[in-house]
Amino acid sequence: MTRAAREVPPPLELLCLKALWSLREGNVKAVQQIVAQKRPLAYTTIMTVLERLLRKGKLERRKVGRSFVYVPTASREEMRRAAVRELLDGFFDGSEEELLRFLGRADHKANAAAAGEGDARIDTVLL
Repeated sequence: MTRAAREVPPPLELLCLKALWSLREGNVKAVQQIVAQKRPLAYTTIMTVLERLLRKGKLERRKVGRSFVYVPTASREEMRRAAVRELLDGFFDGSEEELLRFLGRADHKANAAAAGEGDARIDTVLL
């Protein structure tokens, strides 16, 4: 059985996309400088990742002088929607209601922990 292509890029590709979203467009060096704030990576690594995103249709490029300038075709909003859709399909069987119910429980537990209520506290007997 073949795996369907994911809409959400893996972490390194997403990091490069985030850099391009902030730049609006940029060459490999500009993307590398932004990515280096979180992960210092070689120029050739960034170039490879940008080429991969280009093949996947997430970027376009044009020649400017001796280098390429990359422009994101996928918006941050589109990637967020795709990520939420993958989360829904993978963990909540596509049910938005189940996700909201889960988030409501998580929010309730966080509020209870902040207030020091009920089973949200750590059982000190186990420590």
